[in-house]
Amino acid sequence: LLMIPLEVYNYHFQTKLFQRVFRLLKVDVAYKFMYRVALELNFVNNVFPSGGVSGFSYLSLRLHSRDISTAQSTLANMIKLILTFVSFQILLVLGLFLLAIDGRASGLLILVAGSLVTLLIIGTFVFAFIIGSKQRINYFFLNITKIINRLIKIFSRHPEAINVAKAKAMLNELHDHYMEIKRNLRQLNRPLVYALLANLTEILVIYSVYVAFGQWVNPGAVIIAYAVANFAGLISVLPGGVGIYEALMTAVLAAGGVPASLSLPVTVMYRILNMAIQLPPGYILYHRALNEEQGSSAKP
Repeated sequence: LLMIPLEVYNYHFQTKLFQRVFRLLKVDVAYKFMYRVALELNFVNNVFPSGGVSGFSYLSLRLHSRDISTAQSTLANMIKLILTFVSFQILLVLGLFLLAIDGRASGLLILVAGSLVTLLIIGTFVFAFIIGSKQRINYFFLNITKIINRLIKIFSRHPEAINVAKAKAMLNELHDHYMEIKRNLRQLNRPLVYALLANLTEILVIYSVYVAFGQWVNPGAVIIAYAVANFAGLISVLPGGVGIYEALMTAVLAAGGVPASLSLPVTVMYRILNMAIQLPPGYILYHRALNEEQGSSAKP
């Protein structure tokens, strides 16, 4: 039962994070609408495995009716992901500290946590390097666009599946918005707090299942296992990272001193109940949104 209010707060923090980021882009988004979109995004990202790419496209589609450009929605989603990953680093350090107190910070867990932090730092700097220059952003993303067009052309007669001119205009707008935010980095402090709270509530959701099983395990192991499983889920070809998520989470928890006989049923129970709580409302809102879009486009 604790999972339900924790997930409600999780989406509350995600919604506030989006609102704050859009405010930096000089855009106001209603709380109720953004909360609904956050639920829809979770459904899309879980059902359509694409490392979050489907979510970018869907968010752009949903916000287009609110006069929010593709560049603004794309940058907002990118910043949300980056802040989520940065807050992961804070939690990973906390997790290692809690394991060290308990004497369970093994070399393997230190290696795993250190590798994740390193990858996050490198990825963040690479993204900032590319998007910080119009020349680099156009060279990198436009080349990708041209490659995609060529691949699609092999299987289709469509001359240009992705309009290069429109893509270039969107990328230039993306750069301009990024430079505006870069000049006011201190304004990202509040969104970072919301990202941290969103991650923290999701970890508490997992921990509540352990408590329901009558086990008060070291939170540090849960934190690191949650981070590893979520990163692996980004590259999984299966919906929601099914299989990979559970296996990795169980393995990391075992390295943190939580026996597989406990961590496996807890992880499976968490995944089943979590999806049962989140996916049905996301599915309903997703289809309602599609019907609304079709209805508005059918009007003369």
